Amino acid sequence: MPKKIPMRQCVGCREMKPKRELIRVVRSPEGELSLDFRGKKPGRGAYVCPNPECLKRARKSNALGRGFSMKIPEEVYDALEAQMKQEGGSEEYEL
Repeated sequence: MPKKIPMRQCVGCREMKPKRELIRVVRSPEGELSLDFRGKKPGRGAYVCPNPECLKRARKSNALGRGFSMKIPEEVYDALEAQMKQEGGSEEYEL
């Protein structure tokens, strides 16, 4: 029997994709936001495709803000954009 692949929905394009293909944005219990590339950090997570178009849609619809029930600073979107351009850079990036 093949191993089950966890699927998550991108907040931008709303497509279900394998968890490993998406970038996880995490709100820690203390309220700080960060990018989580291993998917292990504690806190509430939202997923976005490593595609600038998906990020643009998520930004326009305020999908991350609704997912975390808070206003998302522009720096978070800028950091996500930078990470997408860098494509894969460091393991973790604190926002």
